[in-house]
Amino acid sequence: MRVSGELVGEVRETLRKMIQPGITTLELNNTADEMIREAGGYPTFLGYHGFPFSICASVNEQVVHGFPNNTKLKEGDIVSIDLGATLDGFVGDSAMTVPVGKVSDEVAQLIRVSEECLALAIEQCYPNKRVGDIGWAVQAHAEKYGYGIVRDYVGHGIGRKMHEAPQIPNYGRAGTREKIRVGYVFAIEPMINMGKAETKTLSDKWTVVTIDGKPSAHSEHTVAITEMGPEILTLSKEQKARLNRANAQIVAA
Repeated sequence: MRVSGELVGEVRETLRKMIQPGITTLELNNTADEMIREAGGYPTFLGYHGFPFSICASVNEQVVHGFPNNTKLKEGDIVSIDLGATLDGFVGDSAMTVPVGKVSDEVAQLIRVSEECLALAIEQCYPNKRVGDIGWAVQAHAEKYGYGIVRDYVGHGIGRKMHEAPQIPNYGRAGTREKIRVGYVFAIEPMINMGKAETKTLSDKWTVVTIDGKPSAHSEHTVAITEMGPEILTLSKEQKARLNRANAQIVAA
């Protein structure tokens, strides 16, 4: 799972660098598809319950499962990219929300808080803690900012299949639900809305949007539970190297 996770991380960071005014989400989709296949993997999303693309690309008020298309992204948009890769029989899954050029301070904060929610959730991934601790960490932080927490879609276990037990909601009570054990692997994915939590699905039967048309942000990593705690599997090589340098400095200090 480290191998499939790293591939997802590499693809995600390549797409992040590509996102700028004028690019289309279909171009991002095609790049992801090509990179995954060149590495010997398969884009897990493609054909999953009939989904017709290799990534989900959700713009502005779209929450998840957006279809890539030929519309050019413009300054001030935000785009959530969700992608998965299956390699050697195991799945990696990750998501990010990226500003297109310069965005308002309000929107930038939404993205930042979604990433903070993910980091706080990952900090709960220690053996003998509970799945409810993960959801509570997300809920407590997002609600400080008055954001709506999407309840219709949740994180999940992941392994040889993209969606495995348990479900991991982004809300809940600390100390409840399943006990976290060494060897579990979770896809943790806070989805938070600037306005109301409620969503609806468009006529394509996939694209989920906020009920009030306000922006939404989505952050996700695949995380393994080790004896020492959480290990993020969906980091790129560069991100892993940066993390290792930071850890070495802490040890030296």
